Amino acid sequence: MLEAVWSEYQNGLRRFLRSKIANEADVDDVLQEVLIKTYKNIDKLESPESVKSWLFQIANRSVIDHYRKGNATEDVDLDTFWTEEEEEQVSRELAECLLPMMESLPESSTALIKSIDIDGRSQKEVAAELGISYSTLKSRVQKSRHELRGVYEKCCRFSFDTQGNVMDYDPKSNSCKNC
Repeated sequence: MLEAVWSEYQNGLRRFLRSKIANEADVDDVLQEVLIKTYKNIDKLESPESVKSWLFQIANRSVIDHYRKGNATEDVDLDTFWTEEEEEQVSRELAECLLPMMESLPESSTALIKSIDIDGRSQKEVAAELGISYSTLKSRVQKSRHELRGVYEKCCRFSFDTQGNVMDYDPKSNSCKNC
């Protein structure tokens, strides 16, 4: 299994490391550390679908360890690694799919999500406008969000952090109709 995982992700990991480390020899050293950590811990991977995000987390931590050890010649702010750049990129990419996927929902669900989650209107305000109780609207919003998540999950596999935020995704196919 390790060989298959490594052959699939090695080039992407190398590109990621090059974006964080200027010295090519240091890139090779850190990539070797990632391979060793992967070998030692691959049996602990709970979900094969999350292997990509798991590998890049290992790589990110290895880069941070590399700079903390003082092995690097360049100055870097360690807080700017994975969390800011990668999570923002994932959010931007998924946001591009949001409207087309919302349009695939029933019109009432699309209207609720747009009004509350995109336009930022309060649920109480929308409930009053629609002439329904606040608790009824809350249920409809939850149902609409659940429907939207279902559309996303038909197209992609997601990796979440401990707070439930999307860290990474992999499209299930190139032919997703809604994105």
